[in-house]
Amino acid sequence: MKRSVRQIIEKTKATQRKNKQKVDAKKPKKPPTAFFYFMEDFRKEFQEQNPDVKSMRDVGKACGDKWKTMTYEEKVQYYDIATEKRAEFARATTEYNKKMESGDYEETDEESEYDE
Repeated sequence: MKRSVRQIIEKTKATQRKNKQKVDAKKPKKPPTAFFYFMEDFRKEFQEQNPDVKSMRDVGKACGDKWKTMTYEEKVQYYDIATEKRAEFARATTEYNKKMESGDYEETDEESEYDE
């Protein structure tokens, strides 16, 4: 009985891989959250202060701990950046959708030169 369940699971995984949708390279990408903008700044400062720490795990853990202890007033600058980027993303998405509806972007099945 276990073998048949395993075979069924393997078959469903194989069909899921085949049914994966192609990613449209022209579609706008979602912007990062405020935490990721904070992380960019924090990494630079942390590496300057702790040049001996090379592990991304340690840097990420310190970054998360710092983010949790920050007040809202300290985080506001990163929320502002994220809000601006989200507004740009919304504009780009509406523009993309309009072009898709009007047929300006033709969907092609050709592979990208980066898919090699």
